Amino acid sequence: MNPEERNEKLEQFARAGDELTEALQAFPHSMWTYKPGPERWSIHEILVHLADSEANGYVRCRRMVAEPGCLVVAYDEERWVAELGYHDEDPDESAALFRMLRGMAARFLGRLLADAWTRTMRHSERGEMTLDDWLAVYAAHAAAHVAQMRATHAAWLAAQRGEPPDPEKSLYPQP
Repeated sequence: MNPEERNEKLEQFARAGDELTEALQAFPHSMWTYKPGPERWSIHEILVHLADSEANGYVRCRRMVAEPGCLVVAYDEERWVAELGYHDEDPDESAALFRMLRGMAARFLGRLLADAWTRTMRHSERGEMTLDDWLAVYAAHAAAHVAQMRATHAAWLAAQRGEPPDPEKSLYPQP
């Protein structure tokens, strides 16, 4: 990734907290537990997932800088949702935690010298990743979940009108 591309990704990464806040204002809190299908996540679950993912990502980027070549282990997102009682978590606290960690990480990344971006980690599923690779994944992650929330809201609105769900529609666009 060249410096210009990195700066664009850093800006996208840093905007995610504000974009999440803005998106959440469009969704009535009363529908946050709505699931558009048995295998789909509610907005509530997405918010807790974003906090968990951001906590993992925050530690990973810092470890990559402090401990180049470190091993990081993937986690099973679906299992975390099923086993960790996501609906018992406070979605507003999760959104706040996401925003706080994202802001801290954005400031940290913005201070890095050029040589830090070549440091790597070994991801248990993705293999070797540079800090640039990590940034590309996390810069797109929150935006994809905001799109998922918008699709969930649209499905909820359709259900309110008595329309059947559209099983063909992807509710988690991949970055």
